This record gives sequence, structure tokens and C-alpha cells, in this order.
Amino acid sequence: MSTVLPREEKTAFGVMLMALAVAFFICIDTSAKWLALAGFPVIQIVFARYAGHMIYSFIYFFPKEGWSMFRSNAPKRQFLRSSFLLGSTAINFLALKYLPITVTTTIQFAQPVLITVLAMLFLGEKVGIRRFAAIVVGFFGVVVVIQPWGAEFQPAMLLSLLVLVLASLYFIMTRALAGIELNATQQVWSSTLAAMVLLPFAIHVWVWPETPTQIIVFCIIGFFGAMGHILATWASRLAGASTLAPVVYTQVFYATIVGIVLFDTWPTIWTAVGAAIIIGSGLYIWQRERIKARHAQ
Repeated sequence: MSTVLPREEKTAFGVMLMALAVAFFICIDTSAKWLALAGFPVIQIVFARYAGHMIYSFIYFFPKEGWSMFRSNAPKRQFLRSSFLLGSTAINFLALKYLPITVTTTIQFAQPVLITVLAMLFLGEKVGIRRFAAIVVGFFGVVVVIQPWGAEFQPAMLLSLLVLVLASLYFIMTRALAGIELNATQQVWSSTLAAMVLLPFAIHVWVWPETPTQIIVFCIIGFFGAMGHILATWASRLAGASTLAPVVYTQVFYATIVGIVLFDTWPTIWTAVGAAIIIGSGLYIWQRERIKARHAQ
């Protein structure tokens, strides 16, 4: 008897895996913020995140791919993609030192909006008037969260905006490399390059963990990164991108719980309102993509 799951069950399983991947991504930010508040240098935290990711990626991919996982068909673009990811991670960890997780997470919800604009500019994708209107609305949501006119504004929010740009460029490069590179190559290149670049800087500012909890967090932050990306990749094989896209918005619930329980920070009304606007805009763009894909069949 065949053990192949029906498509519906595979899709549901893919959604579950993506939800779990998103939880791991929040765990990365939570660990980084906790370590930063404990006084560890941001460079050291970023290095630990990528060094651990590199080790776990080797363990996962090497038995299947061997040394071929290092072979890139587009090394220049792969290097650029890895640089965007490293930059977004380092700056995000710095921003987390000063901002609540709910704020940094909400600002990153604008990624689908910015990615749509960048895809139009760099990949030649067409954007209709309704999708462009949704982009404008999503940008307005980011402005609501940041409030550059009010007392809630903090300069570190500008760091999160830079993270938004770099992370969106990373996804654009990932899309451009789709079908060109192995998933193993993408994972190993991004983690190994980052770890090699950061190693001399991390050694220079290194602070040894003093408690068992600090040691565990340093060891596990890379595991969170590796598992998050591996599960997201696995989920994309079981369900379509349009199905998985809205799952990313579950981060707002994870981030809110973590902020309250671990850091005693509650989201402001403006963060909640901005999140609703950004999510609504992103869901509208997602729905337009589904309609577009259905008509293309």
C-alpha cells in the first residue's frame, strides 16, 4: 500500500512546518535580545548565530550532498545574497538591543510590500494599480508604527528600516537564484561566509559566558537559525508559496507573547494599529498573487 500523503494533507503539513519555522525565527530574535541585554557584544552574538547555523547545516546537508554543496553556479550573486542576509541580521540584532521585539517584528511585516516594489524594479515584474495602492497602504502602516512625528519615535527604528531593505533585497536575490542553486548551497554559503567574515571581529571583542544559561543560549541560537531555514525550505516543497505567505504573520503573536513574558514589554496601541494595516496590505497583495497565478494556469 502506498504511503504517499494526499495533496491536502501535504499542504496542511507544509503550513504546520512553516508556522514552526516562524517560531524558530522569533527564537533567534529572542535569544539575540536576551544576550544583548546581558551585555554581550552584538558582533559576538551574530557570529554565534551563523557559526551555529554553519555547523548544523553541515550536519544536515553533508551526508546528502557531500562537498558539492559548496559548488555555486552563480558565486557573485550568491555572495551578494549572503551579504544582504548578514547585514540584515547584524543590524537587526543591534536594533533589538533598544527596541521591543513587537516593534522590530511589525516593521519587518512590510517585507512583502517592499519585495513587490523591488521585484518590479529589478526583476521586471508588473504591478497593477490596485497592488500599488496596497503598497502605499502598507508603507502608511510602517509610518504608524514608527511615528516619526511623536514621542514614540526612537532613532533605533531607523535601524529596523535598514533591516527591512536589506532583508527584502535578500529575498529578491533568493528569488533570482531560484532554480539555479541547490538549497544546500544557499544555506551553507550564507552561514559559512558570515561566520568567516565575523570571526576576527568576534575574537577581538569576545566575552566568555559565565552562567550555564548564557552558554546554552549561545549554543542554541545557531540551531534556531538552521532549523528555521531548513523547515521553511521543507515547507515550500509541500505547499505553494502563496499558501505559506500569510503564515509569516503569526510572528506578531509569538513576538507579543515573548515580549510580555520575557521582557515585560507590552505592544502599544500604535504598534497594534500599524500591524493591522501592514498585515491587511500584505494579505491583499498575497490574494492578488493567488488570482494572478490562477489565471496563468
